Amino acid sequence: MRALLSVYDKTGLIPFAQGLAALKVELIASGNTSAALKEAGVDHVDVATVTGSPEMFGGRVKTLHPKIHGGILADRSKAEHLEDLATNNIDAIDLVVCNLYPFTSNPSIELIDVGGPTMVRAAAKNHAHVGILVNPDDYDAVLTELQQHGALSDETRATLARKAFAHTAAYDAAIATWMSQGGADGLSREEDPVLPEHLALSLTRAEVLRYGENPHQRGARYRIDGAESFWDHVEQHAGTGLSYLNLFDADAAWRLAFELSADAEGRPAAAIIKHANACGAAVADSIADAFASALEADPLSAFGGIVALTVPIDAELASTIAEGPQADVIIAPALSAEAIDILVARRKATRLLSAPLPERSEIQIRSLGNSMLVQSFDHFESAPSTWKVVTQRQPTTQEWEDMVIAWRVCGRTTSNAIALTREGRAVGIGAGQQSRVVAAEIAVNKAQANATGAAGASDAFFPFPDGLEVLIAAGVTAIVQPGGSVRDDEVTAVADAAGITMVHTGERHFRH
Repeated sequence: MRALLSVYDKTGLIPFAQGLAALKVELIASGNTSAALKEAGVDHVDVATVTGSPEMFGGRVKTLHPKIHGGILADRSKAEHLEDLATNNIDAIDLVVCNLYPFTSNPSIELIDVGGPTMVRAAAKNHAHVGILVNPDDYDAVLTELQQHGALSDETRATLARKAFAHTAAYDAAIATWMSQGGADGLSREEDPVLPEHLALSLTRAEVLRYGENPHQRGARYRIDGAESFWDHVEQHAGTGLSYLNLFDADAAWRLAFELSADAEGRPAAAIIKHANACGAAVADSIADAFASALEADPLSAFGGIVALTVPIDAELASTIAEGPQADVIIAPALSAEAIDILVARRKATRLLSAPLPERSEIQIRSLGNSMLVQSFDHFESAPSTWKVVTQRQPTTQEWEDMVIAWRVCGRTTSNAIALTREGRAVGIGAGQQSRVVAAEIAVNKAQANATGAAGASDAFFPFPDGLEVLIAAGVTAIVQPGGSVRDDEVTAVADAAGITMVHTGERHFRH
């Protein structure tokens, strides 16, 4: 048995090579892999000895040779292939161990691997006879199988081949994306790097979920190869398995909580999400106060929702949460051991998650049957300092603070949306309505007396004064909205007549 080793990532290389050598496997190695084996005292043959040709062009050409690729690609079930091996004095290669230059870590022309992907694809194509290893995580299992059976099974070789093709596909996708975004000076560039003509994505399944949006649907989370997701580092401490909607809603809650905290100069924030929309949100001087204020907005809807807190949960806070409505998911930067025990004792099914900060994303992708909709991510581009006061009355300091929170909550709520906030907390949210007037009516109905003196946000402009009039009648004193309607002057006149303040952001935040 012969094995070719040519790896950039040398994690686990030496023990694996020593294990192969102990099985009397003849080892062939190239370049730096050969140097590493030599330093460790592992017997092997250098690729240059096999090919009879030295490495050249700074290492760009070393394995691209018939002595290597003939040994990998020969179909041992075909007599003519075996004759070609004999005629050309080529020995078959039974195992290829290869991983590629780390292109995504530092994209450049020199890190575009050529020989590596060629060997990987060749071995994967001929998986009926050749094993291909691209991931050090598979070394132990492969070595164990060789020790027990002397060869790899057809099933193992096929499984390794699938991983190998996925590996090279992800690699090529990363290169194509880099070039589309203007990588490599002198190469042609896409007119729109965010929405290039060809969007190359490679996805790897990160986890199988309990089920999809409904129990009869299957669901999984995939990660974009080469991209970082905070979900890759989430730890589940308790509760049943996560479903599609658990992740979807928890992601919305986690991002909103940290957006609110960032706007409040890092003060603790809490967000309670139900069906991807906030039913409560607040910032306060303590996380306990933030949670209590968020829950107060709509405790009925909070049942079965997602609780996201920007501060670690201790035993005292866990006791407070446990006394409230049942949450499907609780997510925080950390949970103490005592907090976990308290929450588990009260709500065994609740998923308890600790997570790092959410990453910033630049594109959103949504399926449309067999098509995909792609857009740049909906970031809040306009800062409050750029907002324009369009009424005669200027906002108070508290109204400014409440409008900022209302704007954030509203922008992350399904359209049409109206959000009301007062003294740092949401008091009423109207979500997902076909009519903006109805959204306003729902928000003030939920707020009740808390609408008096509240700030309101609308995710799009008021096309008519009627929606605004609902808020004014309920006692709302400050409004933030995008502006841009042909009736802006008429709407502003209604606000002036009522003596309230209103600002325009110049930025719409529809959410579907």
